[in-house]
Amino acid sequence: MKKVFLKKQIAIALLVSVGVIAITSSFKNVETRPVADDFEGTISMSGAFALYPMAVKWADEFKKLHPKVTFNISAGGAGKGITDALSGLVDIGLASRDIDPSEVSKGAYAVFVTKDAVVPTFNDANPDASAIIAKGATRDEFQNIFVTGNIKNWNQVAGKVPVPIHVYTRSDAAGAGETWAKYFGKKQEDLQGVGVYGDPGLAQAVKKDVTAIGYNNLAYLYDIKTRKPVAGIRALPIDVNGNGKIDADENFYATIDQLTAAIADGKYPSPPARNLGFVFKGKPKKKELIEFVKYVLTTGQQFVAENGYIQLSKAKLQDELKKVE
Repeated sequence: MKKVFLKKQIAIALLVSVGVIAITSSFKNVETRPVADDFEGTISMSGAFALYPMAVKWADEFKKLHPKVTFNISAGGAGKGITDALSGLVDIGLASRDIDPSEVSKGAYAVFVTKDAVVPTFNDANPDASAIIAKGATRDEFQNIFVTGNIKNWNQVAGKVPVPIHVYTRSDAAGAGETWAKYFGKKQEDLQGVGVYGDPGLAQAVKKDVTAIGYNNLAYLYDIKTRKPVAGIRALPIDVNGNGKIDADENFYATIDQLTAAIADGKYPSPPARNLGFVFKGKPKKKELIEFVKYVLTTGQQFVAENGYIQLSKAKLQDELKKVE
């Protein structure tokens, strides 16, 4: 009786072992089996310097999931990107400003994907740098520097050193220029100053001129690794309440994380805070293009904050997602 019982136990153990091996083998086959990926083709983008770094990051991460999809991405200003999209030269125009009714009439179809801001800048070697940071400048003072030209000297803003203000602006059709001008109820062409091409160019111009003032998107003002301002250039704080000093709740420029949090909380004015988006000629139809936009609005949002951008609200993301579904 005992021998029969032992034989049965051994038989059962063997069957269980074989079953475990079979199941384990089955899981291994599932894990190693290549997943069919029917997304392939090329996605081309051009446009806003503001959105370019984030677009490159999204493309790199999307390609890890869909290696048969390739990307061609270039920066050249929002105006160029939208024009390129409407003329069929690219699939996506990178936009950092509102879409004009004239562009909508030509078929412009916008999907907003993230948010950032245009920030006034000055050279950190300015002789009155400490006073400028402590006092900041009001909207009216910025307008009198960039639009009317009534303020021509730094001692009219802050400090005591009588040095002239050298104003720099964008020479290309830029979302940053349009958004900064919109802060004053104006258009980009109303801005005074020496015209400089591109966001990197404008930042470099301010770095080279001790008495300069300009404006930049966050990605060109802060170092993404250190989270602090890049050497040679600083944000010029906005005195939002106009009381002649930067109060504690207006002092959020030390790191990109502090500033993006302030933008998200509405403490930084809008404009110059603004939404950034993809522009298409009509509703996108290519399946790899639709899949990429869906990825950006869902999984891709995990990369937004670390790259110095602000995530749109969940409700806004859902609204934008419906535009491509």
